[in-house]
Amino acid sequence: MQSVPPVSTAEIREDDTGLMKDIVEIRWHGRGGQGAKTASLLLADAAFNTGKFVQGFPEYGPERMGAPITAYNRISSERSTVHSNIYFPDYVVVVDETLIASVDVTAGLKEQGAIVINSSKTPAELRPKLKGYKGKVCTIDAGKISEEELGKNFPNTPMLAAIVKITGVVDVDDFIKDMEGSFKHKFASKPQVIEGNMRALKRSMEEVQVG
Repeated sequence: MQSVPPVSTAEIREDDTGLMKDIVEIRWHGRGGQGAKTASLLLADAAFNTGKFVQGFPEYGPERMGAPITAYNRISSERSTVHSNIYFPDYVVVVDETLIASVDVTAGLKEQGAIVINSSKTPAELRPKLKGYKGKVCTIDAGKISEEELGKNFPNTPMLAAIVKITGVVDVDDFIKDMEGSFKHKFASKPQVIEGNMRALKRSMEEVQVG
């Protein structure tokens, strides 16, 4: 299968101290119970373990099962003094495709970045629903992958792998090693769960489509 190159959008920005920093900002859209918040925190941990300065946080408010939620990542090579929500992200991750009809998922999204959507559809099929967004559209059938590899619909693990592949914000090999260590710690008594999650990560990186 053809390798998917990262869609680079990291830029150098000046903070309030006058120092220049490269920052990648990611916004996650999902529903309560789908693991979008957990995925954003796992991405923050993985980036931190490679020496990056990171932020991973949900939008303030109660998380109700099935209700739309938003989470954020801010990743940089130098410490960032900005701690606000992210209004002009470099990348957007949509864990639940149905949110496209009710939430403006491309609001503020930079056209040199990308949106990654959990869907069985192709990027070309989804682009007309994205309010004229002209940047990269990426799709990954995270539900199918998780059901086949884990036996349940846990889309956050494949979506996490897809955004790492598309952004290149963490080296893929470093990410795989970090996640394997994390899964071994979390599921020490369930080797089949560890193996399923690792297969889901690797499949997602191979199967994500860019259009």
